[in-house]
Amino acid sequence: MIAHWDDLEPFPSKLAPMGGDWYDLGAAAGSVDVGVKRIKITPGRISTPPHVHSREEEIFYVLGGSGLAWQDGETCEVRRADCIVHAPGGAAHTLLAGDDGLDVLAFGPRFQPEAGYLPRSKNLWVADWAVRALDHHPWHDEAELGVPEFPEPGERPANVVALEDAPTEFGGSSRPIGRTAGATRSGLHHGVLPPGGEGAPPHLHTVEEEIFVILDGDGTLELWPVPSRGGGPPEKHPIRAGHVLSHPPGGGFGHALRAGSNGLTYLVYGTRSAADVAFYPRSNKISFRGVGLTARLEHLDYMDGEPG
Repeated sequence: MIAHWDDLEPFPSKLAPMGGDWYDLGAAAGSVDVGVKRIKITPGRISTPPHVHSREEEIFYVLGGSGLAWQDGETCEVRRADCIVHAPGGAAHTLLAGDDGLDVLAFGPRFQPEAGYLPRSKNLWVADWAVRALDHHPWHDEAELGVPEFPEPGERPANVVALEDAPTEFGGSSRPIGRTAGATRSGLHHGVLPPGGEGAPPHLHTVEEEIFVILDGDGTLELWPVPSRGGGPPEKHPIRAGHVLSHPPGGGFGHALRAGSNGLTYLVYGTRSAADVAFYPRSNKISFRGVGLTARLEHLDYMDGEPG
């Protein structure tokens, strides 16, 4: 549930023109159906071959450095605190690091597509497509093509947004930067808490999965047990810049962030589902989010009212 990026070993990407160090933050923190990777792109190299996802919506957040975002042959400049959203089936895309490198977080879901494999002929069928199974990683083919052409950068498209251009919510403590850049299937919020401030009230989801990345400051992760786990006071875990927190749906504990003496700045990524229900163990509220209804219900034992 908790990991720190300083404790992770990178898996390097050295196949030119790609290059950099990758850190699987989501896996380290125990995420299930979503993930986040940190990519430190080598100056002058690209993060990945230009590519398009058929189902996954990707959200990138720039931690540091500068470079160019390439989309279907057009480019724009990107820098610290920029957000980039790539819709499934949209433009082919990649990133090129500038002279100071490019340090980004890449958030997205993890889909496990069904594919039928024919081991004798080394063919695959995926939905209505038949494809040949390669005996090598496809990036080797891309490496032979070299760096794609990067024209002079132009105006930013709507899916590239600076943090300062996203509107504020909740009294200025939160900015929906993912939605501002066009995300529809998932969300990314940038949050800032003053010393001693609390983020969202302690809660847990039934369907949606959340990942927090602490960018600056320090504080405490509070885990509030639900009534079936006895209720009571929360567990408290210290957090600081570099911590990654994973909250899959369910789990029996509501989560909340509280800032320490230095305040707390963080990103929170999550999926979106109209079927989601959120429970608030501290206040005993339940929110049926798809219909916009929040209520308070009496907690009963499973056998309450049953004969015997």
